[in-house]
Amino acid sequence: MGKIITFGELMLRLAPEGFLRFVQAPSYGATFGGAEANVAVSLAGFGLDAAFVSKLPGHEIGQAAVNRLREYGVDTSLVVRGGSRLGIYFLERGASQRPSKVIYDRAGSAIACAAPGDFDWASIFRGASWFHVTGITPALGDNVAAITREACAAARAGGLTVSFDLNYRKNLWSPQKAGEVMGGLMEYVDLCIANEEDAAAVFGIKARNSDAALGKLDRDAYREVARTLAERFGFRKVAMTLRESVSASDNNWAGLLYEGGECLFSANYAVRIVDRVGSGDSFAAGLIYALVRGLPPQEALEFAAAAGCLKHSIEGDFGFLSVEEVERLAGGDASGRVRR
Repeated sequence: MGKIITFGELMLRLAPEGFLRFVQAPSYGATFGGAEANVAVSLAGFGLDAAFVSKLPGHEIGQAAVNRLREYGVDTSLVVRGGSRLGIYFLERGASQRPSKVIYDRAGSAIACAAPGDFDWASIFRGASWFHVTGITPALGDNVAAITREACAAARAGGLTVSFDLNYRKNLWSPQKAGEVMGGLMEYVDLCIANEEDAAAVFGIKARNSDAALGKLDRDAYREVARTLAERFGFRKVAMTLRESVSASDNNWAGLLYEGGECLFSANYAVRIVDRVGSGDSFAAGLIYALVRGLPPQEALEFAAAAGCLKHSIEGDFGFLSVEEVERLAGGDASGRVRR
């Protein structure tokens, strides 16, 4: 089993305590996070050999970010050092009918200023079997989009499985730009991961009779979205998270996996949210883990959906989960009873 490589931006996360608003918070807690790093942390927690690739400044804040990933078992030996700043994002957690809010301060970050020559992909992928990246990374700038394309092409040439989570972020780029750039990357992708908004925003593939904001999803419509994605781009697999937003505090959560014309759905979970950031990354990590381990498609999907569900109960970006507790939930034990 080869190493799993993820590539993206690691940011400093600053968030008021609990559910305080930005304007009322006397202080902010500092942690680290970022989509691809979140996946790497989860995979390492599941016992896989996971490495994170990025460019981080050489000063103490950059080192603190590296140290945190090392603490959770992620290989950081491939991280390039340079640049002057670490990207920052501010998170205000919502509750009830008040949504969460994210403010980015990431312009000019080390990875956003990276050049293609910073990364030797042939060397990075030596001994690796899987490469994972998301749509957030090429959204950081034309230079990073070019680097992402180089990485995906090198991964495909090296025989790695490539997974790509569309992860559209409207605060970073327009749907038109996202569709243009990500459309050019899909030829290298084996597993495409999306949510209820991504396919529509990026590729104009909309699910009929569905509105996640109103808590209404039509499963047949999402089956058609997955089929259309697979046929348009030639993906071997398409996975989707299905989120029905009852409120900022309560969601319904499930997953979908499409392969070879067959569409599978996971169990549906009623989730009380502690922190939803990173839940999609935990779903992605759960699916990658299950597929790498050779689980049958339905079992792989159930593991992924359970991992994403459990992440909603964990503060911070990272999903600190064990295989055992994910398997327990995937197996039907959703009681939440104290384990002694």
